[in-house]
Amino acid sequence: MEKLLQTELKTSLLKAFGSAGGGCISQGQGFETDHGRVFVKSNGKAQARTMFEGEMASLEAIQQTNTLRVPKPIKVIDLPGGGAAFAMEHLKMTSLSKYSAKLGEQVADLHLHNQKLGEKLKKEENTVGKGAGLNEPQYVDKFGFHTVTCCGYIAQMNEWQSDWPTFFVRHRLQAQMDLIERDYGDKQARELWSQLKPKIPEMFCDLEIVPALIHGDLWAGNVAEDDSGPVVFDPACFYGHSEFELAIAMMFGGFSSSFFSAYHSKIPKAPGFEKRNKLYQLFNYINHWNHFGTEYRGSTLNTMRKLLK
Repeated sequence: MEKLLQTELKTSLLKAFGSAGGGCISQGQGFETDHGRVFVKSNGKAQARTMFEGEMASLEAIQQTNTLRVPKPIKVIDLPGGGAAFAMEHLKMTSLSKYSAKLGEQVADLHLHNQKLGEKLKKEENTVGKGAGLNEPQYVDKFGFHTVTCCGYIAQMNEWQSDWPTFFVRHRLQAQMDLIERDYGDKQARELWSQLKPKIPEMFCDLEIVPALIHGDLWAGNVAEDDSGPVVFDPACFYGHSEFELAIAMMFGGFSSSFFSAYHSKIPKAPGFEKRNKLYQLFNYINHWNHFGTEYRGSTLNTMRKLLK
């Protein structure tokens, strides 16, 4: 692997530093190179390239908004024995603590970025001869993303849809429930889902949802800080409802109240927020059931029952 990295990263110096680490999904290692420090994730699974390409596209999308700091992506590399590696900028990070409120503000800025592009576009339509520059991010008026992303190791289809409930039910909840059906054939889950599914659109009545670029997997393990401020990583981006982002952040702890206060000072809670938050938590519970097994079955079924009340 080291020879391959030297070639692909065009460096004669390649010296590992720090200890090798791993998350739930991939292994990681830092390297000194001719161009500075890089961090390389590797994964032997057949779908590793898809996973890393989705992550690279997500990091690029966040980077383009100039709202939130992410490691600069460098390259996805095929490994000779199967699987892939993903090289990115190495950042010296510590746990999020003093920049919690700052992160809340910046996540809100990320979520508002596309809306602001839309407002700017409307203004420019009234100004003759003014158009967006070629390299400027363009306003997105649909829900989805231009490529497949992975939440954990599960591939997520992101085909564009013009309305949010359709996108969320089809490409998030139903996609996850199909895997539960395939792997567990759980009768209770199937029955509760068949009752809940038709009720979902009514949770979005009278709500105008502007597509927001979201990180897609914003739990405490994917945020940190360095000397200059907050950093986020491991995204699974798509254009969706900004509220979706907050469910996983609220579920598993690790975010202080200052994060949420700072966020909501820029994006106040809309009516019906609590119920929709439960709906978005449901996605995360099913996704965890699919990744880690039946210990998440109870939370999944209980959340469905609460939503049906």
